[in-house]
Formats: sequence, C-alpha cells, structure tokens
Amino acid sequence: MSVSVIESLNKFFSKFKKYHYKKGELILRGGDNPQGVYFIHSGYVKDYSISKDGEELMLILFKPEDFFPMQWVFNNKPNDHYFETMTEVELWRCPKEDFIAFIEANPEIFFELTSHIVLRLGGIMQRMEYLAFGNAYQKVASIIMICAERFGERKGNGWIIHIPLTHKDIAMFIGMTRETVSIEIKKLERKGIIEYAGRSIFVKDTVRLQGESLLSN
Repeated sequence: MSVSVIESLNKFFSKFKKYHYKKGELILRGGDNPQGVYFIHSGYVKDYSISKDGEELMLILFKPEDFFPMQWVFNNKPNDHYFETMTEVELWRCPKEDFIAFIEANPEIFFELTSHIVLRLGGIMQRMEYLAFGNAYQKVASIIMICAERFGERKGNGWIIHIPLTHKDIAMFIGMTRETVSIEIKKLERKGIIEYAGRSIFVKDTVRLQGESLLSN
C-alpha cells in the first residue's frame, strides 16, 4: 500500500483502543464473534484453520498495516479461523461500522485495500498449486522464497526473514509434517542456500533458492 494510505489508516485506527499481546496468544478462535476490525501496529499474526482431525493449515501471515478478519468485515461471514500472534503484537481494534464508514468515505483507500486483498488471494491460490504439484523439497523451497519476498529484508546478496518461522509453521503452510519439513530444510542448509541467524532464516542465495523451488517452473 502507498505511504499516504498507510498514514491515513494509522491516523484512523489510532483513535481507538490499542491492545497488546504476547507471543503465542490467540486473538480470535474459530467460532468467536469478532468484536471489531483489528489493525496491526507492530508484530506478526498467523491465520489458520483446524480440521476435524486436529490438523492445522496456515492460510495467511499478517504483518504491520494489515487488518483482519477480512471475510467477516466485507461479507459478514462468521469467523471460523484462528488468529495467533507469532511475536509480541500491538494492534488497534475499531467497530466494524466505523471502519466501513471510513472506507466508504475514502474510495482511494478502499481501492488500495481491495488490491491488497486480491494480491493475498493470488498468494493463496499459488500455494494451492504447491499442495497439488511438486515434491516436499520443492514445496519447502517455494514457501521460504515467498516469505523472503514478502517479509524479507535485504542483507548483502541475500534476504533475512525476521519472522520467527518454526518448522511447524512452514509445515502448516504446505500441509506437511514438521519432521518432513525439517529434513528438507537440512538439505537447503547443506547446499549453502539458507542458514539460520538466531531464530531468523537467512536466504544466502535467492537465485539458487528460486531454482530449487516450484517458482522456477
């Protein structure tokens, strides 16, 4: 989103109460009735669903200046997702009616938010392809590449992903077991393509990582 839109959103939401969450806290559970629209000031939040068998599938990672739950906001769809903090998080929450009135009065902001949502939808559709095609190694390489592009910070010739992505988080993204993800990540480490810097993943060679992923096809 443009700087002006982000500034407008921050100005609007800052009129409401700010909430603080520790890492690993649930903001919303599946089945909860949202109390408003959440807008992230700092930190990262994961959106996931849980199957009847207890399997978890990660759908979206939210970063600062993102808002949720989107389907409830625009379609009045009951919330059936879980929203959990991946880091310490600060966010504002405003009544849904106030948010809708705000974007209706500011069509340029509504347009950018719609574009942002469509971009997210494209990312989800891309991940659906990964669930159907490619082997475990390609899927792991692909999701790390996507996270580097979306959440990474340039460091020398590579990218560092500051979100503390665990092997379980990556497994939740691509519908695999944590054990399988750990094996494939070790392969990438042995090839010198990625390494861990503390709890962050450092992509040392993005060209090689893309070549190992489904993104090169």
